[in-house]
Amino acid sequence: MKTIIEPFRIKAVEPIRLTSRRERNDLLEVAHYNPFLLRSDDVIIDLLTDSGTSAMSSAQWSVLMRGDESYAGSPSFRRFQEAVSKLMPFKHIIPTHQGRAAESILFSLVGSEGKAIPSNTHFDTTRSNVEASGAEAHDLVIDEGKDPSCLHPFKGNMDIEKLRRFLEDHKGRVPCVMTTITNNAGGGQPVSMENIRATAELAHAFDSPFIIDACRFAENAYFIKLREPGYENTSVEDIVREIFSYADGMTMSAKKDAFANIGGWLALNDDSLAERARTRLIQIEGFPTYGGLAGRDLEAIAQGLTEIVDEHYLAYRLRTCEYIVERLTELGIPVVLPAGGHAVFVDARAWLPHIPPLQYPGQSAVAALYEIGGIRACEIGTVMFGRKTDGTEEAAAMDLVRLAMPRRVYTQSHADYIVEVFAELNDMKDELVGLEIVEEPQSLRHFTSKFRRLSFHSN
Repeated sequence: MKTIIEPFRIKAVEPIRLTSRRERNDLLEVAHYNPFLLRSDDVIIDLLTDSGTSAMSSAQWSVLMRGDESYAGSPSFRRFQEAVSKLMPFKHIIPTHQGRAAESILFSLVGSEGKAIPSNTHFDTTRSNVEASGAEAHDLVIDEGKDPSCLHPFKGNMDIEKLRRFLEDHKGRVPCVMTTITNNAGGGQPVSMENIRATAELAHAFDSPFIIDACRFAENAYFIKLREPGYENTSVEDIVREIFSYADGMTMSAKKDAFANIGGWLALNDDSLAERARTRLIQIEGFPTYGGLAGRDLEAIAQGLTEIVDEHYLAYRLRTCEYIVERLTELGIPVVLPAGGHAVFVDARAWLPHIPPLQYPGQSAVAALYEIGGIRACEIGTVMFGRKTDGTEEAAAMDLVRLAMPRRVYTQSHADYIVEVFAELNDMKDELVGLEIVEEPQSLRHFTSKFRRLSFHSN
């Protein structure tokens, strides 16, 4: 059939409070035009993030009752460990309460002043954890990955020649090379197996471990199956196993491609580094067989890992984003192409050219989306990445609006509603104005900054 239906039935429902535009205008002012500061029950469709917002399956809810809450040696940990090892055969699997905790542990051990860590693109918490260690975070994505309209099938790829020059210029200062799959900050774009293999080989040639930030590994694997010659008849499970066969370690947020509401892990092959990581884990997270998680959470992750590699689900998942991208393109709204796996990315800088980057066109768009239709989205641009470690500010490479789709939560009618809201906003986009920051923290400012709207005269 041509129609790709949701490959699940809805067994429980959660009511949505339908607010009026007048209410949302007032709520937006109270939240200082930052959707992170809105209350979730004041949101009609919540696309702020796909992290921890998945709907768990009946099987996941069932295994919660099996969760063993023993402080040490829980059978829930063994089931979690077995489920991870089946897909990602690393020697040491260290649970954490979420992905950024795994990043914090890793970079506290390998990062320090004078070190430099390259990636295709570091996402927000990854970059922050690298910089908190004293190291520098560098992005080396291919040039096609910086062009929203480019149709390259693997725009998340590392630029191998840039990486080679980087490793030569920073010899002895690179404690690891990272690749994020899929490349979230670049529009949810996948990385090819060829590129993963080449990145690993180059890292190892310079005696640097290769680490994968693997939050959306299953989506990336399915893109490889669809787009990379030679993999069309390979199962997603086998593709996943090959991906991680090239890596020396991984960080993971189970709140993405494991259908869990909390959790993550750090996996390593190096015995000495793993021992130090477990010691750090005990200091800040918990014993190595629970790592800050309840046993029931470990069970939910283990079950989720068996469900995420279902190719019927992945086909539906990717098609949801593709459908919205097609409809927005028909409206003339510039989007990141081709469609990513976990989110739709609108090119706010191209859509709102009258708002300069330092007046945050992406943030202006996300505020308007909430006011017009009660949709909560996230800016991925100059607000998130424009502030430098020395306190100065410059325009980010792109100003995007991310519509992150929670897994198994919304249906076709919700997708159509999203498009209708964009159609209305598109008709009045020239009326939107820029924003200025009136209060911000020293890092990760997009989470808690407060804004005010500028007048047309300011533009």
